[in-house]
Amino acid sequence: MTSILQAAEAFVREHYRSRVPSDRYTFHDIRHTENVVLAVQELMEAYPLSEEEQLHLLLAAWFHDTGYDQGPEGHEKRSCEYARSFLGKKNTAQQAAETFPSLDEKALDQICACIMATKIPQQPQTLAQQLLCDADLSHLGKRNYWERCGKLRQELALTQNRIMSDEEWIAFELDFMQKHHYHTAIAMELYDKRKQKYIRQLYKQRKRLLAGLQMAEGIKPAKASQKKDKNKRRQEAEKVNGDGESAELKQLRLGRGVETMFRTTYRTHINLSSMADNKANIMLSINAIIISIVVSTLVPSFDDTPRLILPTVILLTVCLLAMIFATLATKPKVTEGKFTKEDIRNKRGNLLFFGNYYNMDMDVFHWGMMEMIKDSDYLYSSMTRDLYFLGKVLAKKYRYLSICYTIFMYGIIAAVAAFGLAFLL
Repeated sequence: MTSILQAAEAFVREHYRSRVPSDRYTFHDIRHTENVVLAVQELMEAYPLSEEEQLHLLLAAWFHDTGYDQGPEGHEKRSCEYARSFLGKKNTAQQAAETFPSLDEKALDQICACIMATKIPQQPQTLAQQLLCDADLSHLGKRNYWERCGKLRQELALTQNRIMSDEEWIAFELDFMQKHHYHTAIAMELYDKRKQKYIRQLYKQRKRLLAGLQMAEGIKPAKASQKKDKNKRRQEAEKVNGDGESAELKQLRLGRGVETMFRTTYRTHINLSSMADNKANIMLSINAIIISIVVSTLVPSFDDTPRLILPTVILLTVCLLAMIFATLATKPKVTEGKFTKEDIRNKRGNLLFFGNYYNMDMDVFHWGMMEMIKDSDYLYSSMTRDLYFLGKVLAKKYRYLSICYTIFMYGIIAAVAAFGLAFLL
């Protein structure tokens, strides 16, 4: 049982990696398959299934969406063909050499029946088919519902050009959620309560959107109604805890405030960087003028007035040191300018700064940006890291500027004092 499951898992993972584009199928990806397999393992523990039935159910879970390599239309049938080809070893000599026995037609028929039962609208006939159908849509009652919901919306826009407004999307979700029902008692126990909660939250979202449209059209609700809605929103916000199940709603409410915070902070950093560059330019200009005047007027007179040599050297040294630190404050740092796909998959690549991507291919950069846009956590973490490194650069600029101004201030005092002593003595 272990060997055939391991072989099937390896085959499906490679199939998704090489044949199902993850930048387009953001919902029906390998992660969805992994979640379905985990849900099947969770659900079938409640029933006395034989080892053979458990094996067939897990194999069906691994293969149930492999047909998405050619699009959503008829994918269940193609998934069955892939399962029959691999598990029946009807494909290549390499598969025939796998360390597991091929399954007979009866076993393959049971696996394919489970896969075909997941077709919407679901109509499972056996317990195994019911368990797979419930696992396939288990995300409707799990804490990652809002994330998976957003991934599905992106996939429909990318693969079927179904770009829906917020009102249309909420109506679409409500229609699907209300028509759907879990088939097994264990799925109802585990998922139905949270699913009903999400339905109520969708209704609240729709109500807020309708109220916003009315306000935009100049239809003002009564003050009492406004106060009631405000209290409801406050109560709802108080109910949101750290378990992650209302993360999407929290993001919707706080999105504008977060964007304003990032926008303000970025503007502040840019202004501070511009001020630092201006200060450095002032110091470069002043010291360059001083050096040019000193070299052209004082240095030629050293033979006649040797007492001016020491104070002139002090002045030139001060100006030179000040220019060095002013230049360091404005010196750009050259980076590698390249991230790999692995860095982006692991959310290590920050594509918001040109120095991190100028050596990347256009296709890889575009893919990375799409991955970041699709993942709000990745996007906000990239912006946060960008702000952090902007702060590090600013700290370095102002440290060099502080040294520059200190050298210039005390150095000019020392040079003037030296000139004064030279003339007095």
